[in-house]
Amino acid sequence: MIGSRGGGGGAAPRPRRRSDPGDSRDLSVATTTESYNSERSVGSGGGRGTAFLDAFRSCFVSGEAQARSPETSSLSDDFHPSQQLSQSISSQGSSSGSNFEMRRSMKGLYNPMHRNSSGKEIPGSTQFSLPQIQKATKNFSPNLKIGQGGSGTVYKGQLNDGTLIAVKRAKKNVYDKHMGREFRNEIETLQCIEHLNLVRFHGYLEFGGEQLIIVEYVPNGNLREHLDCVNGKILEFSLRLDISIDVAHAVTYLHTYSDHPVIHRDIKSSNILLTNNCRAKVADFGFAKLAPTDASHVSTQVKGTAGYLDPEYLRTYQLNEKSDVYSFGVLLVELITGRRPIEPRRAIVERVTAKWAMEKFVEGNAIQTLDPNLEATDAINLAVEKTYELALQCLATTKRNRPSMRRCAEILWSIRKDFRELDIPTASLN
Repeated sequence: MIGSRGGGGGAAPRPRRRSDPGDSRDLSVATTTESYNSERSVGSGGGRGTAFLDAFRSCFVSGEAQARSPETSSLSDDFHPSQQLSQSISSQGSSSGSNFEMRRSMKGLYNPMHRNSSGKEIPGSTQFSLPQIQKATKNFSPNLKIGQGGSGTVYKGQLNDGTLIAVKRAKKNVYDKHMGREFRNEIETLQCIEHLNLVRFHGYLEFGGEQLIIVEYVPNGNLREHLDCVNGKILEFSLRLDISIDVAHAVTYLHTYSDHPVIHRDIKSSNILLTNNCRAKVADFGFAKLAPTDASHVSTQVKGTAGYLDPEYLRTYQLNEKSDVYSFGVLLVELITGRRPIEPRRAIVERVTAKWAMEKFVEGNAIQTLDPNLEATDAINLAVEKTYELALQCLATTKRNRPSMRRCAEILWSIRKDFRELDIPTASLN
């Protein structure tokens, strides 16, 4: 996690703050039954694929432009997802001419290997010294610690020019070569990517036994904290839809438009950081893996977080982009229910949240799974149904039955459009 515990996402009735049920490492319970996949299918719409591409290109504008127009990365409500276009760019490692041209077009808009038109430096090009980072973090003061994980600790810092940073300090263990590989892997991945919905990479430092990764500081904490109402504010349903689309954009970029396709391998709510206006940024690339360009998958050791792990990857050790799609399906359920993927303190039938929610959905009782902090409306009811249709396909037990992340983004845009049309404030009706 890289972020701080900041403000919430919108005023609402007094929230029911969730308690942490603990971390379960039982990886086998993360699966859902494949029979669900045949019960329902995700609807598709026709329309202009160029609208989606125009909106996606806006994600590659400079930080200054984004600050002037915070809505530049949003699609128009007139957008209709195009099934034909989405099928031309899949996340199955296709090397078709259309896929190549689309990828090349997007790379030309914002190539991370060059300085951009606004003069900003490329990701990771800033040079840091150990004294500089020690000063910025007040010698890694415990008061500035904002995150703790298995691979290290994250500190908030401030450079001499006032820039706020987050510093990931790897655990010091000279005997652990595995940790060193993770550190180098994360750096290599971060140097190749740049997108408005990804945490920006400033640089790294390896000196005197220290391994440090320096990224942008995202001030509003992580998604899991907001779902838990840590700050006493309820995350509104409309913001949850916005966040899901931001994450879908980020992962679509990783899979389809980056210089080399990247599999994140750890998409989860605590790795989704929020800005002050609740725009989402995907963080933590310690488990990321470059996707194969000449094969359908890569065989590798299983890494990830219990509850989010692709069951097929867990069983076969074969990883591809569709493993991220499965994790995204779990995240969609988490956004609607507010629950963690595994809740060991609940009744047995409710302990695996995605399985419980999909069963309710197939029974026709999807609205019963809505976060109790939210009040059901016609607009929310429809959005929950449509989002669960998508989640059901994302959670298919075999990769071939899951949609691409790009298709997920298109469907979510359509869901949000319908939600906004129905979600008319009561005052405007009087």
